[in-house]
Amino acid sequence: MDWQEPAIVLEAVPYGEGDALITVLTPLGHWRGLARGGASRTRSSLWQPGNLISARWVARLADQLGTLSGELVHPGAALAMPAREPLAILNAACALAAGALPEREPHPDIFAGLVRLLAGIDIEGYPLPAFVRWEVEFLRALGFGLDFSQPAGDNDQLAFVSPRTGRAVTLSQAGEWAPKLLKLPAFLLDETLAASREDCAQGLALTGHFFTRDVFGARHRPLPTARARLYDLIADRSAEGPG
Repeated sequence: MDWQEPAIVLEAVPYGEGDALITVLTPLGHWRGLARGGASRTRSSLWQPGNLISARWVARLADQLGTLSGELVHPGAALAMPAREPLAILNAACALAAGALPEREPHPDIFAGLVRLLAGIDIEGYPLPAFVRWEVEFLRALGFGLDFSQPAGDNDQLAFVSPRTGRAVTLSQAGEWAPKLLKLPAFLLDETLAASREDCAQGLALTGHFFTRDVFGARHRPLPTARARLYDLIADRSAEGPG
């Protein structure tokens, strides 16, 4: 069995002498393979998490580990490396995809969304709101849909999300329960709106709750460390205020 597809490197672990065990995300799903020489000085740069590659996976039988080879298409890792925040976003995205997706189960929308995110990873002001929106779509693709569809009247607005059901709640409905609800930043309702750092911190808290409880909690595993670190980074900077 073999396939050749665009792929995003999610994880690379040294294996034996000079090889690497690689996890990639493709339109066909989340796959693992052995990259011969993948940990060597000349080839390790290809297998950096966040890189978009043209990958080929080959195995004698479908249930074998298989071998991976590839050519670089877009150097997401190198573009994110110079700045702390884009690198944290890249690491969080790759860790979520590696840890949350069942192996070899196609999720083309999650793949396409991650490609878009990585394509703009070095564009100032783009990757953080794009990452939060991608997380919302990620949860929906896994069946843990956040429902922001409830209409609000002219004098009311959607402002919160129930931590139990994932449904949006208006200001008037929230009432005295507001402190117990998750805040719903407006940029998740309207893609034309700009997102402040505080908005993004609220969005990360919202999606993080459902990833922790429904995705990783169901497997008795914690939220990936890289994702937790991203929230801490953004929340801390949000508390510092502008500049």
